[in-house]
Amino acid sequence: MSSPQPPAVSLRSGRVDPPWAAATGRTLYRNGRVRTPVDPFATALLVDGDSIAWVGNEQAAAGMAADTVVDLQDAVVLPAFVDAHVHTLLTAVAADSLDLSGAPTLRAALDLLAAEARRRPDGVLLAAGYDESGWPEGRPPTPAEIDAATGGRAVYLSRIDLHAGVVSAALARRTGLAVPADGLVREQEHGAVRRALLAGLDPAHRRQAHAAVRRQAAALGIGTLHEMAGEGIGEPEDLAALLALAAEEPGPLIVGYWAALGDVATSLALGLHAAGGDLFCDGSLGSHTAALAEPYADAPDTHGVLHHDREELRDHIEACVRAGLQTGFHVIGDAAVDRVLSAFEDAAGNVGRAAVVAGRHRLEHAELLSPDAIRRMASLGLVASVQPAFDAAWGGPDGMYAERLGDRAAGANPYAALAAAGVPLALSSDAPVTPLDPWGTVRAAVEHRTRGAGLSARAAFSAATRGGHRAARDDEGGVLAPGAPATFAVWEVAEELVVEAVDGRVSAWSTDPRAGTPGLPSLQPGATPPLCRQTVVAGRTVHELM
Repeated sequence: MSSPQPPAVSLRSGRVDPPWAAATGRTLYRNGRVRTPVDPFATALLVDGDSIAWVGNEQAAAGMAADTVVDLQDAVVLPAFVDAHVHTLLTAVAADSLDLSGAPTLRAALDLLAAEARRRPDGVLLAAGYDESGWPEGRPPTPAEIDAATGGRAVYLSRIDLHAGVVSAALARRTGLAVPADGLVREQEHGAVRRALLAGLDPAHRRQAHAAVRRQAAALGIGTLHEMAGEGIGEPEDLAALLALAAEEPGPLIVGYWAALGDVATSLALGLHAAGGDLFCDGSLGSHTAALAEPYADAPDTHGVLHHDREELRDHIEACVRAGLQTGFHVIGDAAVDRVLSAFEDAAGNVGRAAVVAGRHRLEHAELLSPDAIRRMASLGLVASVQPAFDAAWGGPDGMYAERLGDRAAGANPYAALAAAGVPLALSSDAPVTPLDPWGTVRAAVEHRTRGAGLSARAAFSAATRGGHRAARDDEGGVLAPGAPATFAVWEVAEELVVEAVDGRVSAWSTDPRAGTPGLPSLQPGATPPLCRQTVVAGRTVHELM
């Protein structure tokens, strides 16, 4: 029996070409070091409008005609980073909130709250980033403890993973939401509190917040952000405002994702290429809400929280395939991964595997993956959007993952196995869960806390640049070659560029130019971090050190 034929639809690309990208003029960048597949020894590139017209060496550059010539002074030109999973407004709100991520104990967190209450005597007191898994008390504060520290203020504490929080009694009364007696809200309850708080932000404040995060990203060499909006994490109006800002003002491009089960219409109305992304099928390991096949090691009475029936997920996938839309799902635990993969396989049986594979659909996070799950992902053409900083923060034999999962923690975030199976990878921060930090993200992917699970530096850098474009179904971005978009960052690098040696027993890094392989800034401990001197997006400079 022949397989069902793919539906006759046009796949939408996530490539964004805002009006301001229609740049004019020719700019020649020379006397630098350019990472390009065209020439491992390239020192110059020519930008014509919003595209790269030429890449080559100094001798050829001397005869190039250009309106503007930029002396790179030996700086390194690399494709701009893509952060493939962010929450822009929440990142801005967290930056303006009390940071509890460094609090070593519950008592220290309460002391910080008390000091913040004195410093900000009015309004709702916001705090972000608490992580009770590292506190000796092993629990978040109670409403009574918050009241004692703040004098009964309206207070909202967001856990570092964004899947749980603590609400003071005063804030519960103010929002009119039903909050448990211990003030701890998870999943939908947490989303309802967050929506109530964000609803109080006026449009001008939102625009300033969005603009601030785009400026921060540009200064870090990030050229594209994948905004993950969805029910409980960001409303369509907020996503529309962010997209409008990105169309009006030069800066990092915004690839928008709207996630609500069964809602294809909103994505089409917003002009998006996707009806998915952070569509929650489970929660987080830190909050004991990621859906596990076996109980939590430190909470044997729970398997976490699993959202959505297999049939509902299948129907959503089929609707997206028929509309030419990409979809994606937030899955962390192995039970959530299995349910979504089964739904994809069901959909493939109805609309054709080729149609599903062509969609290049996404799994966000995908932290607990069996070898069989990885095989199934590869056969379905799925992309893994992953956050290496999670492993850096909570991996290892003594980390939170080991506490939650026991021996299963050693199999978390298997990047090397995914890459070996041919599953495309895109790296991201999930900001504000972890900070916007592209070089830190690459380093964390290389220095995985589980031996053998990390990526090579070349693979990690590719996943942080071209991988992000491919995850959005944009096959042109993320490479510096003629005809490609002129989106890149110029880096001041103190040390020589290095290339990983094939045999790690000899040396982890090589500076021998005879290798003919484009180098990267060293990620070794003690190396001076690269400094972003300039970020160019679609031919326009969006960040420049003066």
